[in-house]
Amino acid sequence: MLMIDIKLLREQREETTKRLMTRDLDVTLLDNVLEIDSKLRRTMTERDSLRAEINRVSREVATAKRQGDDAKAEELMSLSKELGSRATVIERETAQLEDERRQYLSVIPNLPDSRVPIGSSEEQNVVERVWSKRTGEMPFDEFELEEFPSYRRVPHWEISEQLGILDLPRAAKISGSMFPMFIGSGARVVRALTSFALDEHENSYLEVRPPTFVRRETMVSTGHLPKFEEDAYHMEVDDLFAIPTAEVPLTSMFKDEILEERELPVRLTAVTPCFRREAGSAGKDTRGLLRLHEFDKVELFSCCTYEQRDEVFNDILERAESLLRALGLTYRVVLLCTGDLGISSARTIDLEVYSPGVDRWLEVSSVSWFSDYQARRANLRYRRTQDGQVTLLNTVNGSALAWPRVWAAIMETGREEDGSVTLPLCLHPYLGGRGKISSSGVLS
Repeated sequence: MLMIDIKLLREQREETTKRLMTRDLDVTLLDNVLEIDSKLRRTMTERDSLRAEINRVSREVATAKRQGDDAKAEELMSLSKELGSRATVIERETAQLEDERRQYLSVIPNLPDSRVPIGSSEEQNVVERVWSKRTGEMPFDEFELEEFPSYRRVPHWEISEQLGILDLPRAAKISGSMFPMFIGSGARVVRALTSFALDEHENSYLEVRPPTFVRRETMVSTGHLPKFEEDAYHMEVDDLFAIPTAEVPLTSMFKDEILEERELPVRLTAVTPCFRREAGSAGKDTRGLLRLHEFDKVELFSCCTYEQRDEVFNDILERAESLLRALGLTYRVVLLCTGDLGISSARTIDLEVYSPGVDRWLEVSSVSWFSDYQARRANLRYRRTQDGQVTLLNTVNGSALAWPRVWAAIMETGREEDGSVTLPLCLHPYLGGRGKISSSGVLS
């Protein structure tokens, strides 16, 4: 199981190194993996030669015995034993080198796409455009935020406390900090958001309810392990992990299978709880719903051919944007630079909503193309119609959407002067025709 194509490191070392260096990768890591790869190929050649020699000697032993030449048979058997002992050593060395190469390759990130801005950190991300009900879509550098009245400059944790629709203290009593507990109308809005999103995706995406806990190899397949193992919730007794996103189980649905090209692209959607230990670990953004250890998210996932990648990517991005437009939330489109890409991603675009109560742009969706990086880990393949050749798939996924920050933005953006909250029109059918949370916290 290789993560990036080792042939690129062998045959296009200069260009591959140049692209990976834009991700702030230590070049000695590439030197080490190539040195190990060179040793591995030599030992594999020696191993294969020994195997062939052992087979040849075995055939000669059989011939000598048939001819009644016991002395020659004994001599050949002694040679075979010697060769077998050497082969055992070489097999062990080969397995060790394969494991070392795998460990190095597992932490080498994907090659960034040529369209990704070059940069070392999130400060170099490029904000491309913005949408709001007031202005529609426009370049971000020409956009000016509207003036929000003071009653919409109240943070969502204060709004929810006044309305009794989010109980963080009791959630902390039950589970610790940064676990939410939505109450009454607050919980109903989360359910409405989920149903609304799933209905919007129903026409093209097959709904799946995958397991919440997955095997170690399933986490490795998406690149979440081994690099981020400390950030994951792990049940040691079973060696199972709580999923950080539905991307993890959906990616491995077709592991070790061969799909037919006519079946592609495969499009899946799932709503699951997501668990992330790292949220807020740096001691920032820990108030309200800004960072959580557990949250619900609707995910869109697709495996496709290389040629289909942009069509699939753009479809997921447009679906996430259309949900935000239907919800009436101001959002901006952010192109992640090379230094801010996730380890598995070749290209990522984030969507961030503006939340007036906290005066922040909050990420609510991340759409990523992984090329064949995850497919190599999960052994995701398809058979081409034209020539029958079996080749690796590409994977694409995106949030549509993650609810806590969307929920927060709805409460802050929709707050009225009397303390009530006006809810987006698209949610009314999922709220029994009601469209407001009254100042007493009741849907009306």
